[in-house]
Amino acid sequence: MAHTNRLYSVLFNKCPRCGEGDFFISKSAYSLRNFDKMNKQCPKCGENLVPEPGFYQGALYMSYAFYVAFMVVYFLIFVNYFEEYLDYFLISIIPVLILLTPYFYRLARRSWLALFIKPAEKKAA
Repeated sequence: MAHTNRLYSVLFNKCPRCGEGDFFISKSAYSLRNFDKMNKQCPKCGENLVPEPGFYQGALYMSYAFYVAFMVVYFLIFVNYFEEYLDYFLISIIPVLILLTPYFYRLARRSWLALFIKPAEKKAA
């Protein structure tokens, strides 16, 4: 069954057009050799996943927004629930962000492309 929802394609590593083909070659963001390897075209529908050189520069801004949103939520959780351990926030934020880097990298690229590609319409049966 094809999912043609933009949010689904971003969250589950799928093509934004058909919702079936994989966006990245590796399923895991933590496969160190292949975390950044993308398919050039969707294996199912043939959609071009690299529209032009430099296209994914905009994903840098998406990644930045994800980092900022995460840090704000992380900080608010520490302030509201672990106020006596606020020093641990400063100690823990850097390793946590380093661990999230591959995930945010992939999420930003999928989000950026999903902004520009309209999902395919479902055909009436």
